[in-house]
Amino acid sequence: MTSMDDSYDLNMAAAMLRSNSTDLRLLLKALCEELSDTLGDRLRVQRGGSRFKKSEAISSVQITMASDQFEAVIDGSDLRCTVGHFSGGIRIRNENVDVNVWIVKLLGALQAEAAHSDTARQALENLVIGGNT
Repeated sequence: MTSMDDSYDLNMAAAMLRSNSTDLRLLLKALCEELSDTLGDRLRVQRGGSRFKKSEAISSVQITMASDQFEAVIDGSDLRCTVGHFSGGIRIRNENVDVNVWIVKLLGALQAEAAHSDTARQALENLVIGGNT
């Protein structure tokens, strides 16, 4: 497949991402690396460590796309995921979801942005079918 279209199964893409990264920290790292150029300051990454010793390990990710905000927080061996919806700058809904639903919703938002952005389209393709990461 060389291009993404509306018929592409985002559930299958999410399953592929999860199967390629059984470690949740590696999954978040791969997502952040792929999306950093596309999203710029709409991607915020918190890293572990203390004031005196920083870590490269990701502790949380926050992604803002259109009127949605995707948050993933690593809590021990668990990954807590939420999707928030904004209207007029006010959060009107916050939904706790499992990691698979979170990935599907994130890929769906990226797919919507890819309709008018070549960099978003390329990032989506790289994430779901493999690319130059």
